[in-house]
Formats: sequence, structure tokens, C-alpha cells
Amino acid sequence: MSHPTLGHVHLRVSDLARAIAFYRDVVGLEVQQQSRTAAFMSFGGYHHHLGLNTWDSAGAPPAPRGHPGLYHSAFLYPDRASLGRAVGRAVDHGFQIEGAADHGVSEAVYISDPDGNGVELYRDRAEADWPRNADGGLAMVNAPLDVAALVAEGQERLDA
Repeated sequence: MSHPTLGHVHLRVSDLARAIAFYRDVVGLEVQQQSRTAAFMSFGGYHHHLGLNTWDSAGAPPAPRGHPGLYHSAFLYPDRASLGRAVGRAVDHGFQIEGAADHGVSEAVYISDPDGNGVELYRDRAEADWPRNADGGLAMVNAPLDVAALVAEGQERLDA
């Protein structure tokens, strides 16, 4: 049985150029189309995985935390080394790591984009390695993640 997949996320931003720079230089998306007030970005040449616009938000402050809205968008990297490189780019660009966790099924690092939107950078483990309970059901955890080791592994693979 086929099922729908998430096609894209579209965000209101206050500064289009600043948002493009973050999603390009940190996350690794490429601009597919851009106008004065909107941009459409993707991985691998797809029409867009992420839309950005300033249609009614140019110059606006970030939305207050604790109010309804997007908690975060999550970007899945194909392996641990590429996740480590993305996290390293975030740190190199001055973004603060707000959280990091080993969920058993995945490893995740949490930051915010320049407009305060939550961003999760993560990689999945192979399904055969997912933690299971006694009944065989999924047993995700929230264990500490060694971010420095993650970034170092990404750099090692880049240098190799």
C-alpha cells in the first residue's frame, strides 16, 4: 500500500537573503528558483523541499516561543559523517546547538534558523538496529549524544 510523503515545508522569514544563506550554507539545500520575496530550495535538483517567503513577514521579529506553530523541521542526512559535517557547518557559522540526542533509531542535533524556527539535523540508524521492547515494538530513547565526536567523525571522513 502506498502512502503520502511529506513534500515540502514553507516558512515565513523576515530576511530572505539571510534565510537562504542558512539553509544553503548550513543545511546544504540548493536554490532552485528565487524572486525578490520568495525562494524554493531542494536537495538533488527537486523543485523544492523548502519554500521561504517574506510575503507578510519582511522585517518581522521571531514568533514567540511557547505559542502554537511549527516546532521544528527535520533534515535527514544519509549517514553519520554527513550529519557531522552539517553540524560542524552550523557551529562554524555561529549557530548554537540547543540540544542533541541519541534516540536509538536516530542521532539528532537541534538548532534554530535565523528567524527562530527550530531545525533538527539528524541521521537514521538501520532499522535492524532500532531498539525494541519485549513485545518487539519500537523503544525510542532520549540518551546523550557526543556532538564533538560526531563533528570530528564528519571532519575525518572529509579529510580522508
